Amino acid sequence: MATIGTFRKSATGDEYTGAIATLELQRNVRIVPETRVTGENAPSHRVYAGRVEIGAAWPKVSQDGRPFLSLKLDDPSFSATIFASLLDDEDSADGYSLIWSRPQRQASGDN
Repeated sequence: MATIGTFRKSATGDEYTGAIATLELQRNVRIVPETRVTGENAPSHRVYAGRVEIGAAWPKVSQDGRPFLSLKLDDPSFSATIFASLLDDEDSADGYSLIWSRPQRQASGDN
């Protein structure tokens, strides 16, 4: 797992602002509540770099009961879709960390 971003919650408590930094992507980012939710699987938030939407987020709960946002980031400039989790930072009272981990490859049935 790697921390690829740091965020703070807005004064209203609904929006997150921060930055994502990887070898290919270095951007200030906003995670904004989705006001046009259309279905039960619709994202709760949209992710923006400037005015460009680069992803979406869904609320989840970890195995140990911690709520977090599950993010899917994608853009034509990315080499692959990025999946990450926005978790409250235990070391900071008002900070959040964006954590990325490489998806596990499925075992091939050929072995």
